[in-house]
Amino acid sequence: MFKMNKTKNVISGAYIFIVMLLLYAPILVLVIFSFNESGNLGNFSGFSLKWYSELFKDATAFTALKNTLILAVESSALATVIGTFAALGIYRMQNKLVKSLVTTATNVPMMNPDIVTGVSMMLFFVAVAGIFNFPNALGQGTMLIAHTTFNLPYVILSVLPRFKQMDKSLTEAALDLGCTPSKAFFKVELPFIVPGIVSGAMLGFTLSLDDFVISHFVSSPDFQTLPLYIYNQTAHNVKFSMYALCSIIIAVILLLMLAINFIGARSDAKRTFGKNIKAEKRNLAKH
Repeated sequence: MFKMNKTKNVISGAYIFIVMLLLYAPILVLVIFSFNESGNLGNFSGFSLKWYSELFKDATAFTALKNTLILAVESSALATVIGTFAALGIYRMQNKLVKSLVTTATNVPMMNPDIVTGVSMMLFFVAVAGIFNFPNALGQGTMLIAHTTFNLPYVILSVLPRFKQMDKSLTEAALDLGCTPSKAFFKVELPFIVPGIVSGAMLGFTLSLDDFVISHFVSSPDFQTLPLYIYNQTAHNVKFSMYALCSIIIAVILLLMLAINFIGARSDAKRTFGKNIKAEKRNLAKH
């Protein structure tokens, strides 16, 4: 029995190692060769920051970076505000059937393939532009709408569990003490759901930062994001400065994900600590 368990552990460990290797080996190669002085994938001649220096001289890349950051901040902010109030509305729904249908509809954009979402949005924007005779069907505005739309479900998914974990009696007590529903929300509910809001905003920012497929269908030549710029580079010989750019993006996304996990873990620790304190107070009261 012990030998069988040991064999299973070895097999499962080997399987996990192979999966992780396939997932992260290409990323590791990209990061390593972003420091390759020779600019040759067949030979690592020495460590150098040459390609990072070249990257900072690329005005087009920096324009694309600026566009990407502006779009990510705007779309994540809009999605966070709309998603927070949408989560509040879903939480307060009394009809279970309607609540279930709305929750399911909210999750549809996450299940849809990106290419389906991108094509459908492109057709919608072109149709609306044709009806109202807009000169430019696609551009920065359509990209903002598209990014906000696919960010929304993730924000709702982050905020809604926080509402469910909240003690309803706190809101009821605030209302009994004279607070209006809006004041009770901002004074009692909002502070409790802040970790979920922050996690949703960071997740939305990350998703917007590296989106390519949907952006490809709803963008215009005069507004190019970083993923689109990198994709256009692949049509020619890829410059090694793109390796440096991708490495920077990986580092930023990694830091954001670590921050999201840290905030979530800290929030859970505080909640557990609070429950333990309350339990101890109840025990002392009994004795």
